[in-house]
Amino acid sequence: MNLIVGIPACSRNLNGMLQHATPARYGAALIGGAGAMPVLLPPVGEGLTALVQRLDGLLLSGSPSNLEPRTYGVDEDLTPGLHDAPRDATTLPVIRAALAHGVPVLAICRGIQELNVARGGTLIQKVQDQPGRLDHRAAGDMPLPEPIDWDHLYWLKHKVNLSGHMAHMVGDREIMVNSLHQQAIDRPGDGVVVEGIADDGTIEAIRVEGVPGFAIGVQWHPEYHYATDAASVAIFRAFGDACRAYRRGIRKAA
Repeated sequence: MNLIVGIPACSRNLNGMLQHATPARYGAALIGGAGAMPVLLPPVGEGLTALVQRLDGLLLSGSPSNLEPRTYGVDEDLTPGLHDAPRDATTLPVIRAALAHGVPVLAICRGIQELNVARGGTLIQKVQDQPGRLDHRAAGDMPLPEPIDWDHLYWLKHKVNLSGHMAHMVGDREIMVNSLHQQAIDRPGDGVVVEGIADDGTIEAIRVEGVPGFAIGVQWHPEYHYATDAASVAIFRAFGDACRAYRRGIRKAA
């Protein structure tokens, strides 16, 4: 296993001490589902783009935080206190660099939103407040019970209709997914092709066209079921294959 995939970490304050972290499930999915070794990328800003060409892939993970609205040109902030400015300042330039160099990108949950914003798109800040939309949050507006039953929160709860490359990749046009988000894509960015939609119209999967490498985003969490759910298995396998192909191309060029 010699593939190296970077995962931009979140910035968190734990008892007054700044921490850089991401849920361990993403690393497990890369190892077990893509055959790649995860490396956490600290949220230290635009300077991190210097590392992009040393990676074989980039995985953008989910997070409890939301992108700051100013990153996509909106002044009104409907989720104050739920932001991670250091991550925004890191992931957006890193995504642009990865796309430009053909580094494969797999974007999950917050990651699909970052991918869209990096391409000039916008977001809905609270999907559940939009007319006709479902509540896509894990537990709706109810507080999470203690201890948290993670298997219940990540169960496959609603349908997504797939098209294009995504449908071909997973081998189906209709799959069940989990749902743990309140923000979602509003206006797709430059070259962003919508390839997955929930029954309520929420954009659930995208592909970036016109770039030299694999660039896929999903609003759900395939990392949680990377070894058991057919669509999740297919997504991580395809990402691993893209990373291997990119690495072979780099070696050949060298």
